[in-house]
Amino acid sequence: DTALQKPREVFRLPTDLAACDNRLCASMHFSSSTWVILSDGTGRLYLIKSGKRGSTASEKWEIVFNEELGSPFIIAHSVSFVKSGAHSLAVLLLRVEKDELDTKGSGFHVTLEWVTIAEGIEDHHRYEIIKRRVLQGKSVPHYAAIEPSGDGLMIVSHKPFTFMQSESDKLEENDDAKVSSEKKDPLYYWQQTEDDVTITVHLPQDITKDDIKIRFSPDNICVTLKEQPPLMEGKLYASVDHESCTWIFREDKSLEISLIKKNEGSRWPELIIGDPRGEFVMDPSQCSEIAESLMHLTSEVMNPNPEKENPPCNAQELEECDAFLEDGASLCRFDGNTLKVTHIVS
Repeated sequence: DTALQKPREVFRLPTDLAACDNRLCASMHFSSSTWVILSDGTGRLYLIKSGKRGSTASEKWEIVFNEELGSPFIIAHSVSFVKSGAHSLAVLLLRVEKDELDTKGSGFHVTLEWVTIAEGIEDHHRYEIIKRRVLQGKSVPHYAAIEPSGDGLMIVSHKPFTFMQSESDKLEENDDAKVSSEKKDPLYYWQQTEDDVTITVHLPQDITKDDIKIRFSPDNICVTLKEQPPLMEGKLYASVDHESCTWIFREDKSLEISLIKKNEGSRWPELIIGDPRGEFVMDPSQCSEIAESLMHLTSEVMNPNPEKENPPCNAQELEECDAFLEDGASLCRFDGNTLKVTHIVS
């Protein structure tokens, strides 16, 4: 039976829309088969439980959340998902706002506000906003959608969008910068040759040789002091001849560890995988060796032989290099946690 049934009223906006001078047309998005996100055009957002739409039962839609979110907006997209056992909805709101600082362009900018609404921990019938993030750009996006899991945002636009920092984000960033500026000296220093790796660790003055315990294995190392938690522990970048590895406790209270590489000639980009506490010290002779190996890629003369048969690039390729990203639309994915771009396709 494809015949349309008689229309029935399921929801009526409770606000007086005529009271708002700058109101927009109402907009809504069906987040799932049972949830609806609605904007009345005045800046108020509604989360509505619609029940199973399409059923024959005449069920009224129920407002479970509504809140004023500032200037008027339209709903660009929304998704409904469950994470850690809690139901959430992510909503994307679009605004075109006047930009007083833009004196040379159109005088307007576009904002996309990414709002996450979740049910309460104790009261599952009560919903509240748990996160608000704002992106700003200079063109209306061709496409904007939140990932079904609510973890990322995809935007196709003529000009790029960037996240705007809130005051709390700025404070957190300043705290992170303060912590990073107060970082201590490296826990250990290491050098390498084609055959071996040498590690130097400066120890506390009260440590004696008997306090040191080192365990070597083909792929791991573990250094402990005075039965304390391991000072160094983890998987090495490459295998070693663990039976030939040695260590020395020097008079200046430093520990020197020698690892013999199993595969001679290979260079390690790191010592212990994922451990940022060490610092690699390169020997001057190694620096010279690397510079010499790259010498054929450089020249002090700009394009020394332009007439050769296969030039490095032609005029068309140079024009392509000069093309700006904003000359065409690009697809960007933003991560919901880091607020950084993870993928770009142009």
